[in-house]
Amino acid sequence: MKSLSKVCAVAALAGSAMTTASVVNAEMSYNVGYASEYYFRGILQKSSSASAGADFESGGFYAGTWAADVGDGLEIDGYFGYGIETDAGLSASLGFTGYYYTGEFDDTYEEINLNLGYGLVAFEYSLGQYDNFDGPSLDYDFTAITLSLENGLYGKIGAFGLIEDEAGEGEYLELGYGTTVADIDLGVALIFSSDELSDQASSGGNATESEAVVFTIGKSF
Repeated sequence: MKSLSKVCAVAALAGSAMTTASVVNAEMSYNVGYASEYYFRGILQKSSSASAGADFESGGFYAGTWAADVGDGLEIDGYFGYGIETDAGLSASLGFTGYYYTGEFDDTYEEINLNLGYGLVAFEYSLGQYDNFDGPSLDYDFTAITLSLENGLYGKIGAFGLIEDEAGEGEYLELGYGTTVADIDLGVALIFSSDELSDQASSGGNATESEAVVFTIGKSF
């Protein structure tokens, strides 16, 4: 899963706010990538995964789609929302994200996402619902704080279940570095996940905390 969530009222506001000038400044971009291990919010999705996506932005409104190989079919995400950024460095956005699967790897997740940022610090909160195959739908939430330095280093702390925990709890720490060389985006990250999010187990079969080193490469155009 990648991440996303929105509110129809926000989309309507964004649409009504578009002017001729903002349409002229509309931008379409595309991306392709590869990860040695595809982790999302501290949870391993698949080892060795390729991905691709497309994004549209205009006058604060954004929309896009992203797909990744998860072994049993594809994960296909869709998202849209509206964001602002001030000259003082404050940013905010509200949106919707849906995670859908072509195979039996997982079931549908849909979220409303709030993002706030100022300077080097970003805060995100997502409130979602998981379809849970043939069982009852489950509510969940995810909260994270990210510190990004100008030299490409970053750190993130994320946690599930601070408010809604029907779909489970757990937290993780991610430390990474990203850079661009000859228009190619390169990254490396260390991910430390709690036993609730881990795919690893002790000799007795009990879940244990996990650590992973992930390498990524990508290009946007």
